[in-house]
Amino acid sequence: MSPVLEPVVPLSARRRPVPRWLRRTTGPLLLLVLWQVSSATGVLPSDILASPGTIAGTASDLLQDGTLPHAMLVSVQRVLIGLLIGGVTGVALALISGLSRLGEDLVDASVQMLRSIPWVGMIPLFIIWMGIGEAPKIALIALGVTFHLYLNVYAGIRGVDAQLIEAGTALGLGRWGLIRHVVLPGALPGAMTGLRYSLATAWLALVFGETINADDGIGFLLNRAREFFQTDVIVVCLIVYAALGLLADFIVRTLERLLLQWRPNFTGK
Repeated sequence: MSPVLEPVVPLSARRRPVPRWLRRTTGPLLLLVLWQVSSATGVLPSDILASPGTIAGTASDLLQDGTLPHAMLVSVQRVLIGLLIGGVTGVALALISGLSRLGEDLVDASVQMLRSIPWVGMIPLFIIWMGIGEAPKIALIALGVTFHLYLNVYAGIRGVDAQLIEAGTALGLGRWGLIRHVVLPGALPGAMTGLRYSLATAWLALVFGETINADDGIGFLLNRAREFFQTDVIVVCLIVYAALGLLADFIVRTLERLLLQWRPNFTGK
C-alpha cells in the first residue's frame, strides 16, 4: 500500500490571523498604559495633564449629575441645525452651477471667492450682524459646511462620464431624465465625500462657535475648565468631541455603503 501524500502547508498559513479589531486597538491601549504609568510615577505631573483614572472619574461625575449629557445635547443640536442649513445651501448652489453653464457663470466665481476667506475670520462680522446668541454659532457651522458640499457635489456632477450622457440620450431620456437617472447617481459618491468633510468641519466650527459667549454646550465646559486649569475636564470635553465626530463619520460610512452598493471599491488586502 502506497503512503498517502499530504500537501505541505507553510507554517505561516497555519497561524490564525490576528483579528483586525485587536490590531486597531493595540496602539491606543499601549498609549493609554504609557500615559497612566507616566502619571503614576510623576513623570507627567497632574497640573500638566491629568491621569486616565482621574479623567475617567471626572467623566463619571459629569455624566451622573447630568452636566455632560445636557452639554452634548446642546452642541449636537447646533451642529445638526448648521449642517442642515449649510447642506441645503451647498447642494442647491452646486446643482445650479453644475447643471448649467449660465449657473456656473453666475454662482461659481462668487463661491470660489468667498471660499478663499477663512471662515473663522467671519466671527467678528457674525457677532456684529447677529449678536452673541445662537445665530452666529449656527451661521459659522453652516458656512463651513456649505463650501465642502458645494465643491464635492459640483465636482461630482461635472465628473460624470460623457459617454453615459450619450447613452442616456440614445435611450430616449430627456434633460430631467438624464439628471435624475444619470447625473445625480453619478454625483452621489462626491456628495458623500463632501458630507464626510462637512461633518468634520461642522465639529471644528462648533469649537470656535462655542467660544462666542456660550453659556451652555461642550465648548462652554471647555472654556470654563480652562479658566480653572481643570485638565481632566478639558480632556473629557476633547474626548466627547472626538467620539461624536467618529459616530457621525460611522453613520455617513454606513449610509455610503447602502447608497453606493452598485460601485465596487478596493478595500485593501
